[in-house]
This record gives sequence, C-alpha cells and structure tokens, in this order.
Amino acid sequence: MHPFRKALCAGAALLALAAGPLAAETIAIRAGSVITDASGEASGPATIIVTDGKITAINPGHGSVIADREIDLSTKTVLPGLIDLHTHLTGDPGGDFWKEATEPDEWGVVVGAKNARITALAGFTTVREAGSGQETAFSLRRGTAEGIIPGPRIIAAGPALSIIGGHADTNGFRPEVNELLDTGFNCTGAVECAAKVRLASQNGADIIKITATGGVLSQQGRGLEAHFTPEEMKAIADTAHSLGLKVMAHAHGARGIQQAAEAGIDTIEHGTYLDEAAAKAMRDRGVVLVPTLMALEGVSEGLGKGVYTPVVENKIRAVQPLMASLVSRARQYGVTVAFGTDAGVYQHGRNAEELALMRKQGMSDREALASATTVAAKVLGMESQIGRLAPGFSADIIAVQGNPLKDVSVLEKVDFVMVRGRVIE
Repeated sequence: MHPFRKALCAGAALLALAAGPLAAETIAIRAGSVITDASGEASGPATIIVTDGKITAINPGHGSVIADREIDLSTKTVLPGLIDLHTHLTGDPGGDFWKEATEPDEWGVVVGAKNARITALAGFTTVREAGSGQETAFSLRRGTAEGIIPGPRIIAAGPALSIIGGHADTNGFRPEVNELLDTGFNCTGAVECAAKVRLASQNGADIIKITATGGVLSQQGRGLEAHFTPEEMKAIADTAHSLGLKVMAHAHGARGIQQAAEAGIDTIEHGTYLDEAAAKAMRDRGVVLVPTLMALEGVSEGLGKGVYTPVVENKIRAVQPLMASLVSRARQYGVTVAFGTDAGVYQHGRNAEELALMRKQGMSDREALASATTVAAKVLGMESQIGRLAPGFSADIIAVQGNPLKDVSVLEKVDFVMVRGRVIE
C-alpha cells in the first residue's frame, strides 16, 4: 500500500476509535469517616468507589482497590451533597428592580454561570431554581448537566406564574414598559391558568412556580395575601400533577398559604405569616414548608443603606419578627420543613448559614442536615438518586472538617465537592 494511503487509513482508524465511547473512569475516595445518611452516624475510615458518575461501593477501611484515580480525604468527614430547594442563580442581590428594563436575559446566563460554581463550592450539589428568565435557568441546567459549566444539578422552573400585577409580574414601570417586559405567564381564570401550566411544561419546566401571594421585594405596598382565586390555584395544581410536575408556591400571608395548601400545591416557599389554620391545612395534605430564613437575613443587612425603596423597607421591617419563629411555629403543628434559602436575595455561597438559623429555631443538628439531604430529596421525588451515599446513587459528595451531626455549622466551610462524579475545582 502507498505510504500516504497507509497513513490515511491509520488516521481514520484513530478517528473512529476517538469517536467511540470512552471507558468509564473509576475513582476511589479515601474518607476519614462517612455519613451515608443523616439518620445514621459517622463511620470510621472508608473508601467510596465512583464509576461513571455513580457510587458503586462503599467499603470499610482503606484497603487496596483498582481505580484510575484516588482522592485523599482521609482527614475529612465525607457526606452527601446538600440540596437547596429555593435559589435564583441568575440574579444577584440588590434593590435595583429597574435592571429588568436594561439587562438582556442573556446576562442572566453569565451571572448564573458564576453563581452555579459558587453554589457548588459551598457544598450544594442540587438546587431548585425558583423562577428566572425565559431560557436562562434552562441553559444553565444543560450546561451543568453536560459539564460545560461547573455547578450543581439544576431543577428549573423558568418564569413564575402570576396574576396581572402580582409579585412575579413586571411592575414599577410605565404601563407600556410593563407590557413589553411581560414574560407571558400571567393568567386570569382557571382555564387560562391551566393553559399557562401546559405552556411552562412545553417550554421545559421541571417544576411549576407560582406567586400565590404578594411579595416583600415587589414594588407594591399592598397585598401579601392570596392573589389567585381558589379555582385558579386548583386548576394550576391539578394540571401540573396531570403532567407529572409538582408546584411550588411563593406565599407569605396566612390565608394565601392555607388556600394554596387546600388547592393541592406541593410546597410553600417563605410562609411568613403562617398561623394555626394554615399550618393544619399544610400538615393534613402533606404540604412542605421551605422557610428561606436566609432571605430575610440578607435583605435585613441592606436596611437603611439605600438598597431598597421605602415601600420595600417597610415590608421587610414588618416581617422580621415573624420569620424569627417561623420554623418553630410550623413544627409545632407537625408541618414538614425542608431546606431552601432564596439565594440571590442574599449573596450566593452563604446557603449553609440557613442550617444554623434552623437550629436556632429548635431543629437539632441532625434534623437540619436531614432537611438539606433526605427530606429535600424526597420533596424533589429524587430520594432514590440523591440525598444519601449508597451504591447506585449519584456521586454527589462533599467533605468537611468535623462532624455536622454534632455541629451543623461546620458545613459553612466545605473542603471538597463532587457533582455527578465530577470534582468541582
């Protein structure tokens, strides 16, 4: 054969080889101790075997194993990656609502890429993105899934459903500007609200987010109570469930919380004015509270500094004393509490500070850790994939110094993070 043709054939063979599937990498993680589940205890030294993004074995001790790579965490406690059920990766904190009219959605992807990495490095390997621009969170979701962007697994809602003039509807501008900035997910009446749920599903939403009441950071001074009618909320919940989707509801006022629970909404976000009737409606229907205590912590730090408009400042001051007892109130009536922070309202990366705030309101260290692992995984319907360390589970793994079952605040400094088998640098 002519040398040129021989070289060409050899090159083609190499290209064919490169195009084929790569052998899965096996990683051995040498852990000082392992917490496989928040309900258990920390083990002694162990070796976790990860292949192709999944945990394949957890062996006691540091015996010999065949692996492509070893990671030495022999002085650390290794545990499941944390889950934040309420984040806004595509935004940073601030009161400058006018940016809605000046910044393109594409900028949210740039900001989100930054915050995805920060969030993962803080130990959060799965997040629920609770409302964003039309495509921004979906783009981030794909980027982190494919390993192009370092960051957590993202469960994304996309634009939230709102009433006209509600918390998620663009407001505070001239009417013609409000109209131009409308994302198309406002609805009036049960039929239209059901249609918007179907539209969100069609466009790629993993979950439906609604603003069931007014909000603290929106520019209206009125209306922290129910925004949707009972019929509208029920249409949203029933339609979402028929499509295999859950619904998360931003809700502050007690009657708005109660109405959302009675309609079949799955989680209540914030829950500030929770009272006995609202709590019992949640408990009786298995509705979970995601308290987002760090949201108030973050916005309170901006009070008196010109960050927020006077209208918003007044609302922040009004809810401060209520949030200080929210978790204890919910637990008093048997409501399940799961971890979520509203990151983006405060600075991304501080998510784990929520755990100490939960402990301050009566949760044990173990209960707080469970809220961000096994409980949060169950809320997502992913309890057979994440929230624990076990063979067959996603290799979402973090490491810290100390034992979070005895002091959950050690999770505020995470030394190692792996998401779906990829180490986050």
